[in-house]
Amino acid sequence: MYVADRIRELREYKKLSQGDVEKRTGLLRCYISRVENGHTVPALETLEKISRGLGVSLYQFFYVNEESPATKPHSFDRAKDWASQGKGHRVFSKMCHAVSKISGKDRQILLLMATQLSNSKRGRSRKP
Repeated sequence: MYVADRIRELREYKKLSQGDVEKRTGLLRCYISRVENGHTVPALETLEKISRGLGVSLYQFFYVNEESPATKPHSFDRAKDWASQGKGHRVFSKMCHAVSKISGKDRQILLLMATQLSNSKRGRSRKP
């Protein structure tokens, strides 16, 4: 599923208009429309703004499951979200800024490496 579909799905689930999202994020309504229709691919920093405006965690745009969290309400507890304050927020902001500057091919390589690292850690933790 595309991020654009997730944004629209979350926005409609929360019964928000694109104008409401504009007010919450500071992004133009026409930009939000272009993102939802797949004409524009937002940077990671922009996705973070949109997720905050919708009141969900950033991972929900990418999470794929039969019971999609995009169709369920999400309690966004800032005290428990490591990237919402302090050192975690600074590290996450720097990471978003760095990733937004790399090319699409490099992003794909970075995502592939992260996926492989995640899979290898899961495999090790399951072994007795």
